This record gives sequence, C-alpha cells and structure tokens, in this order.
Amino acid sequence: MVRDFFLGFIKIHILHHAAERPVYGLGMIAELRRHGYALSPGTLYPVLRQLATARYLAKRERIVEGKIRKYYTITARGRHALEAARPQILELVHEVLDTAAARTVRRRSGGAR
Repeated sequence: MVRDFFLGFIKIHILHHAAERPVYGLGMIAELRRHGYALSPGTLYPVLRQLATARYLAKRERIVEGKIRKYYTITARGRHALEAARPQILELVHEVLDTAAARTVRRRSGGAR
C-alpha cells in the first residue's frame, strides 16, 4: 500500500525532471535515490513506459557508448498534468505537515488531541 503512494510521488518527480531536461532510467534511479527512494529498474522502467503510453512523456532513443538509451521528455499533456498537480501537492503537504506539527506540539505540551 505505501509503495502505491510513493509511486504517485515518483511519477510527479519524473515529470518535474523531464520538464527540465531529457531523463533516462538509470539517471532517474540515481536522482530518486538522492531523495530516499530505492527503486530497481524493474520498478522504474514500467513507470516510464506507463507515462509514455499515457502521453505524459515522449520517448527518444539515442546510442550512448554503443547501447541504446531511452530518453524521456515531458509532453504538453505531461506539462499540463504537472502544473495542475503542483498546487494540489502544496495544499496536501501543508495540511499533512501542519497536522503533524500540531500533534507534536500538543504531545510536547501534554495537551489532548
């Protein structure tokens, strides 16, 4: 269940980076690892394919060191989804963190829930 929640965050994170520059699988695995997500290629590559199939990302293949590397860039549809998600994410984060902070303050002060 928790994994499903994080996959939603990961999709938004991928769109964010694909809006800045083309991304590829192993590069995104390293980027996500910096944020505490431990994803295997078997988890990330299907997500990239889903986002491309849904036309949130466009895929372009390039040869890098003799191997085909798939780069993904955000599409207009992906950019629209990302822009629509940003204020919702901000509202959610504020609500969740404000609630958590309020609970911490109440616990420290001995207050009731």
